[in-house]
Amino acid sequence: MIEVTVAAAFDLPVEELSAKTRRAAPIAFARQISMYCAHVTFGWSLTEAGAVFDRDRTTAAHACRVVEDRRDDARVDKVVASVEGALNHWLFAIEGCRAVEPGDQR
Repeated sequence: MIEVTVAAAFDLPVEELSAKTRRAAPIAFARQISMYCAHVTFGWSLTEAGAVFDRDRTTAAHACRVVEDRRDDARVDKVVASVEGALNHWLFAIEGCRAVEPGDQR
């Protein structure tokens, strides 16, 4: 969910975000936003957020610091806020699906 949303926001192939090697700065920043959202929006630990991208917790912590620092730029803040909003909509939809009992005819 996170990777697809961030990849769409940056018009990148999803595979670029989980690549094992470093990538160009825009791709690296998109990956950092992904780890940031995993930690902040989804409430995952830094270890969990980093593991999704085959990174360690210190890399996820660095990603969160970078994103927080760059949110002072209105353009960056707008993109991050849009991604967070989309992810929150996903979460709301998933919670709504979980609330429906099997066989419920609503």
